[in-house]
Amino acid sequence: MEQRSPAESALGGAAYGMLFMLGLVMGIVGGFTQAIWHVGPLPFVGLIPGSAIGWLLALFGVCLGAGKLMGSRLGVSVTALGWLLVSMPFSLKLSQGDLVISGNGPAGFVYLYGGMAAVLVAFWLAPSSGGGSWLLHGQQPRNPT
Repeated sequence: MEQRSPAESALGGAAYGMLFMLGLVMGIVGGFTQAIWHVGPLPFVGLIPGSAIGWLLALFGVCLGAGKLMGSRLGVSVTALGWLLVSMPFSLKLSQGDLVISGNGPAGFVYLYGGMAAVLVAFWLAPSSGGGSWLLHGQQPRNPT
């Protein structure tokens, strides 16, 4: 196992902290805007939640990019955790009647369930080995053979 300097450890921790914050911001903005724009009505389909689908693609891209840039699935997990910590409470009905992500139309279901599926697919596609991040080393480690 390679030894990291305190500066490299701090830089890695700051990078993961920023990915977590990015997930939080995506959850807040996506939660409030996921039902804004619909495509349709289309025959046999009805209204398609365009903004919810756009947020799913953005979430998938950011999570997969975080995993590839950090060189491990931890990048995906940290970003997805930030998104989940905001999106799940937004779907709960409070005693005051406030509800950000509703289940009345297709947008809420597509955003929540599709977001979880997007995170899982990004997790599966991200590199599984902790071979090092581009941030700390500048390049991928070479094969010793």
